[in-house]
Amino acid sequence: MNRISLARRTQIIGALVEGNSIRSTERMTETHRDTIMRLMVEVGNGCAKLLDEEMHDLPCKRIQVDEIWAYVGKKQRQVSKDDDKTRVGDQWTFVAIDPDTKLIPSYLVGKRSKSNAIAFMTDLSERLANRVQISSDALSSYVDAVEQAFGADVDYGQAVKFYEAEPIGPGRYSPPKVGRSERTAIAGAPDRAHIPTSMIERQNLTMRMSMRRFTRLTNGFSKKVENHRAAVGLHFAHYNFVRLHKTLRTTPAMAAGVSSRLWSLEELVEATTK
Repeated sequence: MNRISLARRTQIIGALVEGNSIRSTERMTETHRDTIMRLMVEVGNGCAKLLDEEMHDLPCKRIQVDEIWAYVGKKQRQVSKDDDKTRVGDQWTFVAIDPDTKLIPSYLVGKRSKSNAIAFMTDLSERLANRVQISSDALSSYVDAVEQAFGADVDYGQAVKFYEAEPIGPGRYSPPKVGRSERTAIAGAPDRAHIPTSMIERQNLTMRMSMRRFTRLTNGFSKKVENHRAAVGLHFAHYNFVRLHKTLRTTPAMAAGVSSRLWSLEELVEATTK
């Protein structure tokens, strides 16, 4: 990896964070795909470590959480009894966002299980400096997870959507229409005006647009869970520290007081590679 210049490494990572596939990045940068994969994993793991070190004592007042689906190796229906079910099939990314600063303070990649929901909420609680309001969808695991992670020191509400019945058949790719939604206070005294999860749902779109392996109906899915986790770490570090948010006119890290300056992509790559 040391034989690749910093400029070339930055070019490769720049292509990946803009949603290009490994093979299209190979063609654009004239770098072998195996080298690109090794670099992505190295930078992604370094980004995960960077986020872990920087995301602490956060002054967030409101947090929205959600989970986004992808898969590794094969679709869940193709997983056999001989497969290691922790490494293939459905992989969910639990994500938290501060709707005021757009900061992503915590995330977790794994199965959509109660234990992972608890681990995700516990990690989130340890990164916050004060009482917050949490908003989520109706995933039942969140109720126990929030209670175990935050105890009574939280205001928590759920936004539950009810969809109109529509026939499901060939050629239908758009989601069903939302007929109505309800906002329910689960713990504490959440402000009902801030219970909706629209901001985190918009972040889901950003993830699908920025990471090829999250794009639906393509063959760009992750083949190894380690690669999948590295790609997610790279995305969130770039999103928090490098990418200018249009409405903020700065980065989420600067808006939240985590960083005092705008990072360049070259700085991020240099900080996370040997």
